[in-house]
Amino acid sequence: MAAKMNGAAAAPRLEVRKIRKAFGQNVVLKGIDLSVKAGEVVALIGGNGAGKSTLMKIIMGIYSCDGGEILIDGAPAKLGKPAASLAAGIYLVPQEPLLFPNMTVLENILMGFRESESELKKRLAKHMEELGFNLNLQRKASTLSIAEQQLVELLRGLMRNARILILDEPTSALTFGEVQALFNVVRDLRRKGISMIYITHRLNEVFEIATDVAIMRDGLITLEGPVEHFTKDMLIQGLLPSDAQAQREGGKAYEPVRYSELKPVMQVRGLTGYGFSDVSFDLYPGEILGIAGVVGAGRTELISTIFGRDKTLGGTVTLDGKDITGLPTKRILQEGINFVPEDRHMHGLFKIRSISSNTTSALLDSAEIGRVSMNRRRQAQIAQKYVDDFRTKVVSLEDLIGSLSGGNQQKVVIARSLSTKPKVVILDEPTRGIDAAARSDVYGIIRQLKEAGVAVLMVSSDIEEVVELADRAITVFQGRINGEFSREEITQDTLTSASFGIEKERMV
Repeated sequence: MAAKMNGAAAAPRLEVRKIRKAFGQNVVLKGIDLSVKAGEVVALIGGNGAGKSTLMKIIMGIYSCDGGEILIDGAPAKLGKPAASLAAGIYLVPQEPLLFPNMTVLENILMGFRESESELKKRLAKHMEELGFNLNLQRKASTLSIAEQQLVELLRGLMRNARILILDEPTSALTFGEVQALFNVVRDLRRKGISMIYITHRLNEVFEIATDVAIMRDGLITLEGPVEHFTKDMLIQGLLPSDAQAQREGGKAYEPVRYSELKPVMQVRGLTGYGFSDVSFDLYPGEILGIAGVVGAGRTELISTIFGRDKTLGGTVTLDGKDITGLPTKRILQEGINFVPEDRHMHGLFKIRSISSNTTSALLDSAEIGRVSMNRRRQAQIAQKYVDDFRTKVVSLEDLIGSLSGGNQQKVVIARSLSTKPKVVILDEPTRGIDAAARSDVYGIIRQLKEAGVAVLMVSSDIEEVVELADRAITVFQGRINGEFSREEITQDTLTSASFGIEKERMV
């Protein structure tokens, strides 16, 4: 039962009572009670597999519930189909954009409307002005970055004048300026009486934008109430599993890298590619090197070029003294570098294969599981190890990867990259879409790599993540490295300032 801190009584705009849902033997929702009033922003946080996505899909009419009821403005509502939820004024802005790639931005946004195009364009222009978005409406959706796709999804929701708006990780791929613009829109919607459920894994956002917070764990709301009744530490404790304290007490203290005793495992000199130029840095065994910067600064283009995905226009990359500049990705993998992509759906998953197959697919050319006829017993052992290490919630290793929540899918992608035992691991937003408890598990795995002498090159938009993990950090601004910071110099203030090209006197 939830430990609830009640505010003033009022009729909820949306209320779910005792909602239950199971998929076979897997009970996902065990009797959920949740409500949101007019003008409230309820931040919903919880672990991967806690049931957040399932609950939202029931509210949106994508799934039917096994028990319980949904009320809108105090009256029971039948929301068995998405059309019924949309008609009731409910709109879900998904975390993973669902755009038609061969259609334009304008076509994607206006699809399904019956009003005149001229009136729709006026409304759209107003929303874009309020948000500070500057999108070319004639661009094909396939050319958009993840951040731009997220903006299109948000515009879709705003255009439908939803009375109940569900935002699923809306800032996961936005820049600082875009996040602040979004928050301004959320505040404006609150003033207009719009009710919002705001799903996030960024706890700082809870205190900045939400009026109320609810923690979901193992299919139940376990804690809820006004935001002012909580601290960040209280929320973290509410999210962590019961054995987390024992794990923390058994953890090892941070061990700094002794650079004077090491030779670089990877050296980048004057590297130039599409979106960046003249980048140089060293990466040492057992080092976690963080790369910070705003979206569009050239970070992802840099690491994609190192990994052989994009063309090298100049400069060199060496691994253990061997020139690997411009090698194809397959050769880069063989030389000892592996990669965790930012967009797991586009680049990280075999959607119609099992959890086990996805975890071990990078080993198909290895002696461990074979090339043509796989050693399925060894494959299962490897997959199970990473399921245990990452606390990945699975029913069976042979289930399709699509049966997992987004965060658990990301864990499988990370596990696959680590399964090859690389010398260097490149992580592009490794905890994107991962909750606080699972994030702690991933951090533990990254630290284990460090202890084993593996070099980690980590791109992250989460400054707290870089501060938490990095031995050194570099910042990328407009395609160039404009700052390098030692462990002692890495703070949120210094990295944020450098990412926006501020305080250049501190830069290298």
